[in-house]
Amino acid sequence: MTDLPGPFLDRMKHMLKGEYQDFLASYGKPRLHGLRVNTMKITPQRFEEISPFSVKPIPWVKDGFYYEGDVHPASDPYYTAGLYYLQEPSAMTPASRLPIEKGDKVLDLCAAPGGKSTHLAARLYDTGILVANDISASRAKALLYNLEVFGAGNIFVTNEIPGKLSEVFEGWFDKVLVDAPCSGEGMFRKACDVAKTWDEQRPWYFAKIQKDIVSNAVKMLKPGGMMLYSTCTFSPEENEGTISWLLWKYPEMELADIASYEGFRPGVPDWGDGNEELKKCVHIWPHHMEGEGHFLALLRKKGQQLQEKTFEKRSRKKALSPSRGLSKEERRLLGEFLRETRISDAKICLESDHVESRGGRAYLIPKLPDASGSLHFLRYGLMLGEFKKNRFEPSQAFAMSLTPELCGESICLQRNDERVLRYLKGETIQVPEEACSLKKGWKLMCVDQYPLGWGKLQNDVVKNKYLSAWRKK
Repeated sequence: MTDLPGPFLDRMKHMLKGEYQDFLASYGKPRLHGLRVNTMKITPQRFEEISPFSVKPIPWVKDGFYYEGDVHPASDPYYTAGLYYLQEPSAMTPASRLPIEKGDKVLDLCAAPGGKSTHLAARLYDTGILVANDISASRAKALLYNLEVFGAGNIFVTNEIPGKLSEVFEGWFDKVLVDAPCSGEGMFRKACDVAKTWDEQRPWYFAKIQKDIVSNAVKMLKPGGMMLYSTCTFSPEENEGTISWLLWKYPEMELADIASYEGFRPGVPDWGDGNEELKKCVHIWPHHMEGEGHFLALLRKKGQQLQEKTFEKRSRKKALSPSRGLSKEERRLLGEFLRETRISDAKICLESDHVESRGGRAYLIPKLPDASGSLHFLRYGLMLGEFKKNRFEPSQAFAMSLTPELCGESICLQRNDERVLRYLKGETIQVPEEACSLKKGWKLMCVDQYPLGWGKLQNDVVKNKYLSAWRKK
């Protein structure tokens, strides 16, 4: 059993009363392992059919699965192809309970390392806009990596404090997810180190941070928009306490019902300010469900959605780098590449005003006013590639957003083909002529029908173009 802090146990005994012993006993059980399928690339049903290891559906998350702890899904080519994301089962719940609609403008405010952002991106299914932000530069890089592996193209990845974002995006988002930094009590079974760093002041410390974050989140939400607040802690100060404060501070916000599951337990008004509406919140307890501890609250901003505010004026500050439409030469080079690889016009239309040139690179930008402002972006839409001297070189992110149906020049290797691992290590591989309609040029390299990256074919030899930073050791 995890060595738990005494003051934490005393508080939980007071909170849970007759359920305390069952709660305590849950720490003697092994932690559970989960993965969530990338529904932009594969259906949960199809994944269950082709999964190389045993999986069992998570009953309250339709695209989630349990897997046994003695397997290593991260070492499989399907993981590298972005077919799934490894995520603790309870942590899948928040993004599944925010009522996303295709075309929404969505903000994941505390997004790294990307579990919830990849989930939101999959639910948007390459429509609308996802702004994924994290205050930590190193964690934001991991966030970008995970989104690019998933093949998400309608993304803006930022590295900013919430207050800076709210200056730019006031009243702009349809949906906001706030998976707030917290004391992490719900993860004690999964991460023993978290329990070792816990003390009685941590819940109060994080509650203060949470109030600042949700204040900015409310500011960025449209009237009529919805916000999902979540933590992985049991602390009343950070859960019902933070929501009580939010409802008091912002009377335009109201709690909404969360799609139910039999294992969910309601919020406890006495752990907040006594407001009976707090029962609409949800607790996930490890002694009631097969997952770690979590808390969720779904809120709606009252009022009707208004017309866009002064977002466009406000954002026309110094951008990350000057952007423009493609020059005649850039259009020629990109057009030649698209024709050579037979990439469908459904993916890239050169006549679209959403293809921009920025710092020698081509980007596919979702329909958005010039939102760069003075913000620090790690990614501004889907990076298609770079313009070199008399040629265009496609990006790894572009490859991950494609399929053999969208890219006619593809080479699909079976998962158990030894060349797949060699490709992922950055090695040159042999491919027979009959595998391709053209004998040379850029090819989308796939495992089965799922993209891995680029290669360049010449005389039956594929020169490896897999991104060096992603290569396996």
